[in-house]
Amino acid sequence: MTTFGHFQLLLGSQGGRLSGLQRGAIAAVAVAILWWAALGSQISFVDLAQGAPWMADFISRMFPPNLEFAAKLVKPAIETIQIAIWGTLFAIVMAVPVCFLAARNISPNVAVFHLMRQVLNIARGINEIILALIFVAAVGLGPFPGVLALALHGAGMLGKFFAESIEEIDQGPIEALRSTGAGPIQIIIFGVMPQVITAWIAVILYRFETNLRQATVLGMVGAGGIGFELVGSMKLFQYQDTATCILVIVVMVMTADFISSRLRARIQEGGH
Repeated sequence: MTTFGHFQLLLGSQGGRLSGLQRGAIAAVAVAILWWAALGSQISFVDLAQGAPWMADFISRMFPPNLEFAAKLVKPAIETIQIAIWGTLFAIVMAVPVCFLAARNISPNVAVFHLMRQVLNIARGINEIILALIFVAAVGLGPFPGVLALALHGAGMLGKFFAESIEEIDQGPIEALRSTGAGPIQIIIFGVMPQVITAWIAVILYRFETNLRQATVLGMVGAGGIGFELVGSMKLFQYQDTATCILVIVVMVMTADFISSRLRARIQEGGH
């Protein structure tokens, strides 16, 4: 059972035991937290309403989009896809060895389990843009820092999912293999992988889709891709070119989402 499933089960088991006074207290605490968060984040619908004309003016300057500029975006768009592909591939390469050590039922001991989980938490906890800025400073401008940023952050996300998938497998085949004297590698290949590969492929496709979206943003900090053109057009006040960049990005993301969703559906159907 996943962490979310445990949470739902806890709420379901406790919900029937809560009195009306307890539910009211929980609701009051929730409202207080939301109010506190609203104050800290300075949420103001009045300011939003006052700024609406400025937003409308900015958007009006973007129309009609300069479709001739689209020809210049072919190479950056392809570069963005390439960044997402290699960022996803490197993330898989880094996540797979770690995930087995981060799975409670496969890890050799508790210390290794907790250490690897923290490694994944750190990798996943640093935003891709921050990682891109670090790698831009290290290796210079271009798409390679974007690849590294997506790879490191993606390794944390994929590693955690892979490890949780391993923890949910049926232990029967594992115990059967161990009883025959199978080693760790044989257990992983014949006992673990057949049970998790379908879920892994589905989440890898989802991660690629996410990386494609993120790759369009990383160009804003000099990590290549179409985001670099987007920022450049805005700095030059070429808002019609900006609109064209946004249209290309939307088409790319929608296409990736459609293909990824279809592939995930096919994989999940084949896994049942």
